[in-house]
Amino acid sequence: MTRPPNAAADLIPDQRARVNVASFETYAAAQRAVDFLSDRKFPVERVAIVGEGLQTIEQVTGRLDWGRAAGLGLGQGMGMGLFIGLIFAALGLGQGSFVGLVAYGVVIGGVFGVVWGLLGYALSGGRRDFTSIGGMRAREYLLLTDPEVAEQARALLGELPGR
Repeated sequence: MTRPPNAAADLIPDQRARVNVASFETYAAAQRAVDFLSDRKFPVERVAIVGEGLQTIEQVTGRLDWGRAAGLGLGQGMGMGLFIGLIFAALGLGQGSFVGLVAYGVVIGGVFGVVWGLLGYALSGGRRDFTSIGGMRAREYLLLTDPEVAEQARALLGELPGR
């Protein structure tokens, strides 16, 4: 069985053949280092930033109850209704004024949003009575280069301010 082509994965070289030239605590610091190398005409296409020790993080932002579920649904529905109302009004796909179509979209979107927000909360059965945001973070970020340019990268990074 052959593997289907994956354009993004096919463009990324095998990192096992590369050399670690520096490590950073934050992605922003690693990015700054690559930008520094680029400013000094280093061939940055031979560099990779690799996150090591990935963690998923979910920050709880608050308690979820019937009122908050309705409010969150209202806000999301109104936003979607605004978007759809603007599209309909801009394309002239309705009767009435531009402002009337947009306002109608916001109101209908808000009603549907409240219904969906409350329905979703009811169907959760109390298994998730909180709101949260999630993301990923690495313990450290490594700068890897091709072996042929590793020493040049290390020498340039030695000049990086604050390092």
